[in-house]
Parts: sequence; C-alpha cells; structure tokens
Amino acid sequence: MQELPMHQRGDAVSSLVYEANARMRDPVYGCVGAISYLQNQVSQLQMQLAMAQAEILCIQMQQEQPLANEQQQQQQNGSMVVDESLLHPIPQLMSFASSSNSGQGPLKRESLWT
Repeated sequence: MQELPMHQRGDAVSSLVYEANARMRDPVYGCVGAISYLQNQVSQLQMQLAMAQAEILCIQMQQEQPLANEQQQQQQNGSMVVDESLLHPIPQLMSFASSSNSGQGPLKRESLWT
C-alpha cells in the first residue's frame, strides 16, 4: 500500500475488502466466479439483443414488401399513394413488442450470491 500514490490508496483498500468478502462467500473462485458469472450474463444479453435486432429487421422487411408491391401496382396504374404508417414502423414495433411480452411479466432479477 505504501508504494501506491495517496489518491489511489482508498480504491485499493475498497478492492481488497471486496475481494476478501468474495473469497469468504466463495472460497474456491472468489472474485473470479463473480466476474465469470457477469461475463456469461453479458454474452447472453448480447445474443438476445442480436436476435431482437434480427427480428426487427425481418418485421421491417415484411412491411416494406407489401409497400413495394403496392407502389408497383400504383405506378402501373399511373398514381402514387403511400400509406404513411408504413414509413414509420417504430410505433408499430413498440406495440408488437409490448403485446408479445404481455404474459411474461417484468425481467427477473437474480442475486449474484444466493
């Protein structure tokens, strides 16, 4: 501790206390177990985010397909009318997301040490 600058000593003590408490809770893995758990959780959340982004892209593509077909038909008929709701899919996606998760309830919080 004496080798550290004065402004870093408080953080070093806090870190040592945290590591000691983690070692008491989990004598085998200590802080490494907590870090590993959190890294796993980040990986799972990144995968869920990628899946949600892919689902949004699919929905947007499905919405654009009928719009493109309608525009082709209208161009052949000589008129060009665009449904404004299809140009702004975000509110529709928000209502889709809330309705698809209605039965699942809020996210579950889990303690790291229980």
